[in-house]
Amino acid sequence: MKVTTIVGLEVHVQLLTRTKIFCGCVNRFNPNAPNTQTCPVCLGLPGSLPVMNEEAFRLSLITAMSLNCELASFTKWDRKQYYYPDLPKAYQISQYDLPFSHDGWLDVSTDEGEPRRIRINRAHLEEDAGKNTHDESGRGGDSHVDLNRCGTPLLEIVSEPDIRSAAEAKAYLEDLHLLLTYLGVSDCNMQEGSLRCDANVNLHIEQDDGETIATPIVEVKNLNSFRGVEASIAYEAERQQNEFAETGLKIGDPGAPAKTTRGWNAERGVTIAQRIKEEASDYRYFPDPDLMPVTVSEEQLADVRSGLCEFPAVRRARIEEDYGLSKYDASVVINQGQDFADYFEAVAQVCGDGKQAANWVTQNVLRELNERRVALDEFPISAGILAALLQQIVGGQLTVKSGREVFDELLSGHDEGTPPSEDRITEIVEDKGLAMPSDTGELDALIDATIAAHEKAVDDIRNGKLQAAGPLIGKVMRQLKGSDPQAVRQRIIERIQQT
Repeated sequence: MKVTTIVGLEVHVQLLTRTKIFCGCVNRFNPNAPNTQTCPVCLGLPGSLPVMNEEAFRLSLITAMSLNCELASFTKWDRKQYYYPDLPKAYQISQYDLPFSHDGWLDVSTDEGEPRRIRINRAHLEEDAGKNTHDESGRGGDSHVDLNRCGTPLLEIVSEPDIRSAAEAKAYLEDLHLLLTYLGVSDCNMQEGSLRCDANVNLHIEQDDGETIATPIVEVKNLNSFRGVEASIAYEAERQQNEFAETGLKIGDPGAPAKTTRGWNAERGVTIAQRIKEEASDYRYFPDPDLMPVTVSEEQLADVRSGLCEFPAVRRARIEEDYGLSKYDASVVINQGQDFADYFEAVAQVCGDGKQAANWVTQNVLRELNERRVALDEFPISAGILAALLQQIVGGQLTVKSGREVFDELLSGHDEGTPPSEDRITEIVEDKGLAMPSDTGELDALIDATIAAHEKAVDDIRNGKLQAAGPLIGKVMRQLKGSDPQAVRQRIIERIQQT
């Protein structure tokens, strides 16, 4: 049998607005003060009337444009009706048959190099529900409801079932996460629930007689990590294959529901049956009578489009070309976020060597950011100062090793109260004698003296044992600290061959 995994993702993104989507309550993660960011609209109290948040709609347009979606000039709001304790109105304001965007796509990077195009069925706006917390100790504790999240603006991005593996699903979510953070529409903090995902998974099984059988679709709910998405889909695909091998049930067979919902237990690494999945008809959608439909003009769309940033995939390809970077180096730069990519480009443009700039920002700078646990705007070495340091390396005034020593001194000086500056670079180089010697006569004289004092090493080098030059290089560099070891090595070998 040939088994193909079929996956479609429903990604829920909390938008980065100051207030909620239909009221003036603050839109902020606040787990320590439950039920304090609510009002009559959030709570669904009689007589309260919702008013659309214009900024939430603008951020949604930015996202839909970036996902290459077709945008509707007219869209409306619908009530999706179901009862759950964290939904006090007993309905969710969402969009059903006339979403504001549809039929888009996202190109996803793959290990093979060629991107995979995943189609987007639709992206629509809705309000979030609250949050239930339960005592899972088994001792019969209480369940609690926190309605702070009720009414948070939520953008649901629904892919077509184009994803063909758990790894590809993770890659799609990672690239979507990167795009959303570049756009600034969401902080995408998965630990706080700003980015959540439901995965629809089933198998197409091609049998020996050529017939292809589809297993019943399973929706795995509320995945909140890249690892969880990949692991849950891999587990669910294997579970469905084993279940089909045992039962032979396929879509339409008695005892095989068309769609079920399962939860992901990360600790056990399994999915757990929850309920039969509702269909659209079960929600009894109808237009919300309290909210006006939204119309969008071409002028408004043009205004939004003019403010779009350079997308990550486009920028990755450009910096590969402009700065001569490998695909790996360009990906590391881009994946750290827009501010980090801006920092890299500022350094590379001034120092004139893209590869050197990439090495320093992805190794030295990124290591210090992680160790100090600071954001880039708090990092003491600005792009201009790092570029000035790299200019000396690129220009041959400093070795890379000496440059690292200067870099470390700039940071330790900052910690002790001396701010990094270009003048400070000059001071460190002079105080530590790190400048590469400009007098080749001085270098040659020192090399000649070293050669004369090490006859055995010289004989070994003449006989082809070039590794014997190591101790000689060390002795020269201890006396001329700023020397380039490669240049010293080459000059030692040349002087020996000349004698």
